[in-house]
Amino acid sequence: MKIMIVDDHALVRQGVSALLEREAGGATVLQARHSAEALDLSAANDDLDVVLLDLSMPGMDGIAALREFGRQRPTLPVIVLSASEDPALARRAFAAGALGYVPKSATAETLLAAVSLVLRGETFVPSLVLRAPDADAPAPPPGGSNLTHRQAEVLRHLGEGLSNKVIAYRMGVSEKTIKAHVTGVLRAMAADDRVGAVRSARAAGLI
Repeated sequence: MKIMIVDDHALVRQGVSALLEREAGGATVLQARHSAEALDLSAANDDLDVVLLDLSMPGMDGIAALREFGRQRPTLPVIVLSASEDPALARRAFAAGALGYVPKSATAETLLAAVSLVLRGETFVPSLVLRAPDADAPAPPPGGSNLTHRQAEVLRHLGEGLSNKVIAYRMGVSEKTIKAHVTGVLRAMAADDRVGAVRSARAAGLI
């Protein structure tokens, strides 16, 4: 596995590189100090598996870099690794093409889980994205729960008021699988039922 970490702070790059090399099965880790260098390295390494990208760097900012990665390497997954825990910024990153968002305050286990999830083709959505845009909206769920890409898709269908049977037909899976995804959605949203999950998701701007 080949991973690239893009951050203008050497200590961050070195720390994350050491973690990945130790815990990710002997991964090869490339380091870039800014977005331009990262894009050059990406062009020179066709076998790159995933990019960890800071959003606040000199030169091209991280959101612009996300869009450029999407243009140059549309199949290369990019995970944002940011000091910001602003849910609005996280949503901007997802809109620009990120497949994951990990705050730098997160644990090593969370970062490794995000990398593993994204490499399986899922999206890593942190609990901070579920934070309310205002004081009257629901608080984020406890325990750092996250929605997978499939769970987020099921949540959107729940917002349309569809039954498990109809959702299963639309997604091409069994009704039993949908029931399992709904259970995961309720857990991630810290909701007691489907209505509560949809209400929280709408308040957080997820659907």
